[in-house]
Amino acid sequence: MKRYSLKDEFKGYKKGTTFYVVAESEFIGVKEFVLRTQDLKYRLNITEAELNKHFTLLK
Repeated sequence: MKRYSLKDEFKGYKKGTTFYVVAESEFIGVKEFVLRTQDLKYRLNITEAELNKHFTLLK
């Protein structure tokens, strides 16, 4: 499972918050991602552009 960390504050979440990618979908060239916080409490639906701008992939 891919893990991402926030580069800066985004939609009420603090910088450094860790998220897991739980679903990826593509519809007519538009990729969307569903992310869950590390404790799996909160869900975030974002586009590929938002993912690339606000998140960093963790190893």
